[in-house]
This record gives sequence, C-alpha cells and structure tokens, in this order.
Amino acid sequence: MSHLLLVDDDLEVLALLRKFLEQHGYSVEVAADGAALWQAVARRLPDLIILDVMLPGDSGLVLCQRLRAEHTVGIIMLTAMGELSDRVVGLELGADDYLTKPFDARELLARVRAVLRRTGEARGTLNNNSRLILEFENWQLDVARRELRSPDKVMIPLSTGEFELLLVFAEHPRRVLTRQQLLDLARGETYDAFDRSIDVQVSRLRRKLESDITGPSMIRTIRNSGYLFSPHVVKR
Repeated sequence: MSHLLLVDDDLEVLALLRKFLEQHGYSVEVAADGAALWQAVARRLPDLIILDVMLPGDSGLVLCQRLRAEHTVGIIMLTAMGELSDRVVGLELGADDYLTKPFDARELLARVRAVLRRTGEARGTLNNNSRLILEFENWQLDVARRELRSPDKVMIPLSTGEFELLLVFAEHPRRVLTRQQLLDLARGETYDAFDRSIDVQVSRLRRKLESDITGPSMIRTIRNSGYLFSPHVVKR
C-alpha cells in the first residue's frame, strides 16, 4: 500500500481528498502547514507528497525546494494559479507534476497513479538489473539506487522527473529525440503535460551536468527537432 502525504491548509479539502484516496487503496496522512509536513516526514517518509502552493508560513514552493534537496520522494503541486509561469516555477524547483485548482478528484487520482507507477517501474527495472550503472564523461548513473555521481564522486540529487529523463538520454545516446518521444519514453505513456515541461527538465539537468559553461554541452538542442545526448555511454 502506497503512503501519501496531503499538505493543504483547507481542512475541508484535506478531509475530502483523504477519504477519496483511502477509498482507492492508499494510506494517507495530512498536514496543514510546513511544520506539520516535516513532522510527518520524520515519522514516515511517504511515497508521494501532494503539496498545495498557498500555505501559511513557508509556501509550497519553498517546501518543494527543500524536499527535493533532501529526498527523492514524488511531489505533485496543487495551486489556484494556472499561469504557465507558475507551473514552470514548480517544475524548476523539482515537482514531478502540477495540478491547478479546481480539479476533479479523479484527475488527481490518475496523476498520483502515474507518478507512483513511474517510480515503481523504475524500482522494478532496478531489481531486474541489480546494479546497472551507466557511465558517461566520468559521470555515473546508478540505476538501482537512482543516484547520479559527478566525476569527483559527489552525489547530485535528482527529482523523479530528472532521473527519468536522464535515464532516457543515457539509454538513447547520440540520437535525436523529439519532446514527445522524451515524454513517452520517460513517462511510459502518452502524457498530457504541457510540452515545455521537457525544456524545464532539460534546463535543470544541464545546470547539474554542465558546471563549466564554456565546455561542450552534453545535452544539445537540435533546432526544430528536439534534443541529443552527445556523450558515449558505457553500461557496467
């Protein structure tokens, strides 16, 4: 049974969503603010956090940024703001998905299942490939542990979306992939996320992989086509 943490200061929303998700087989804990969130995480790290943006004290965006720096847990952001820029900010800070209020509870359920399925499929792949490690440009991507290590052996934290995207690139090196191909390969299904979300994830990966901005880019933009992962990849 997957364990979910709902974070929203609207107690009525918390009660309704908790009941709905529990009816669909999930273990659910709730929190009304950042302090309660950290207490819940300390008690038990959830499989997925559904996090409202507008919270008293630290905003959901601030909490998302800290969560992503400390954990690989899945994160779905909820907000009453529907502007593209707001969604981009959430993705930039490491959210795996974004849902705008008001929404149908069935849509949230579908997104919860999608994020959990992706993380579960990744774990299943890892079990089948015990300690598969992909090496490129002296970087190491440990698929089993979902860890990226720099040439200096420093672990670089990755969100679920970043890990999935980098894994797709590493499994398809030196090949041009369109944005839709990247979405389909990373998510395992046709996904209704707005197309530019891939650009956000690529931007985040570039900042983590390419600290030397004067050096050659590992992820090249191919105009009017998509992206190409340029390094040679070796499987260990």
